[in-house]
Amino acid sequence: MDAAAWLADYRGRLERIAEGARQASETVAQIGATATSPRGEVTVSVNAGGALQGVKLTPMARKLEAEALADLIVRTAQEAQRQAGARMAEVMSDYLGDSPALAQITQHLPAEVGR
Repeated sequence: MDAAAWLADYRGRLERIAEGARQASETVAQIGATATSPRGEVTVSVNAGGALQGVKLTPMARKLEAEALADLIVRTAQEAQRQAGARMAEVMSDYLGDSPALAQITQHLPAEVGR
């Protein structure tokens, strides 16, 4: 293979990798999750990184003691974070396959999710 052909092939591979990275970035930006408590008092939304985006309380939430409501919000947020983490792992595995890079990403997810 001559140098020009090798360089053209190399550039093509780099362009495919860059396109894959752009697609992954766009997909990840859209990942998030919403979870609702079992009886519907609390709904929590998180982004791809698990950061809290919103909390909605229904009138049923007013009937709960403050400590019980706080615990319900935390548990519901954790569920939304698990869901977002699972989606993140799924999307990234499509791009990275079973690789050390994927392991690096999923190692910080809740234990039920990337392992």
